[in-house]
Amino acid sequence: MDDEKPVFEPITATISSAADATKEAAKVAVKKVKKATKKAAKKIAPKKAKKAKKAKKAKKAKKASKKSPAKKSAKKKSAKKAVKKAAKKVAKKIKKAKKSKR
Repeated sequence: MDDEKPVFEPITATISSAADATKEAAKVAVKKVKKATKKAAKKIAPKKAKKAKKAKKAKKAKKASKKSPAKKSAKKKSAKKAVKKAAKKVAKKIKKAKKSKR
């Protein structure tokens, strides 16, 4: 029995040290994987955000292009109205000026 004790002690010590080593290796591996995923996420996330922004801009452009003929005619009409209103204002001012001279 005394002969077996020195044999078991180094074996148990090596097994426990191997278990500790595998634990440490697993921790290191997990840390490396987390780092790599963070890096990948940083690289991919901005691209996805840019794509999303581009898609939104494209949708807005499509909507604007669909509405643009109506908007253009509305702008023309509003410009015509503005010209008419300006002419009316000038006419009113002239009338007021004439009345004030009397």
